[in-house]
Amino acid sequence: MTDTSEITEEKARSQWADVWSQFRSHRGAMIGASFFIFICLLVIFGPMLWPIEPNFIDIRAKNQGPSLAHPFGTDQLGRDTFAQVLAGGRVSLLVGVTAMGLALFLGTFIGVLAGYFKRLDSPLMRLTDLFLALPILPLLLVIIMLFRDTLRAAFGPETGIFLLVVFVIGITSWMHTARIVRGDVLSLKEQEFVLAARSIGTPSHRMILRHILPNVMSPIMVSATLGIATAIITESAISFLGLGFPSDFPTWGRLLSDSTNFMTLNPERVIWPGLAISLTVLSVNYIGDGLRDALDPRIRGR
Repeated sequence: MTDTSEITEEKARSQWADVWSQFRSHRGAMIGASFFIFICLLVIFGPMLWPIEPNFIDIRAKNQGPSLAHPFGTDQLGRDTFAQVLAGGRVSLLVGVTAMGLALFLGTFIGVLAGYFKRLDSPLMRLTDLFLALPILPLLLVIIMLFRDTLRAAFGPETGIFLLVVFVIGITSWMHTARIVRGDVLSLKEQEFVLAARSIGTPSHRMILRHILPNVMSPIMVSATLGIATAIITESAISFLGLGFPSDFPTWGRLLSDSTNFMTLNPERVIWPGLAISLTVLSVNYIGDGLRDALDPRIRGR
């Protein structure tokens, strides 16, 4: 007689093997994943290997074009643009991942509560509709202008702005995840295994943690990848408008904002941070497409 646990374990392994096989067959997803991993490794280890500091000022080398000493050229103060792009990538990606985590937690929490508890469905969904109706970018700018000085004084100029930007992006990006999770929970609630667990008196918190959440992981993972892209673009927009990190603290949006004043002198300065933002967001979107196809059993079974 075959052990039931061995059958279950084999089934789980084969399911994840099918997911990985489907993901590998998506050429765009594999290219996107490879490029995103390359960007992450570059911004993490690049500043350690590149000999020039991002804030090192060499006024004699200001406004230079690409060269062997400065592959991306220099800015108006003689700072190396390549070093600044590497350092700015650390901040932009960290903001994107952290803000995505906050938005994912809020969206999953609200979506599960709204889908599982009928009495909470209407008020939580009306709250979600309220946030969806708000003009996000003006709201972001108002919140940052109101609280940035307080947080700078409490945590320092860099840490305070980082916490504020992550919090603001996170609390304004959870709504789509909440609606997707709610729809899946409403469907799962009527499945036989949930009804069977409820019939033997399983508490609600155990039902959610053991039966509901594991079955809504696929839309959550897809929302996570797309949320990183949204957070990176939002942070770049805030920094481009001059309301993000300090001017001596590089991010891709800040570099893009600073370089617009020198477009006629050094047009390539606009290209590098803009290209980094565009390619990173594009790679994350391709990863999201691949995950959506790989985690969909109807597509995976083709």
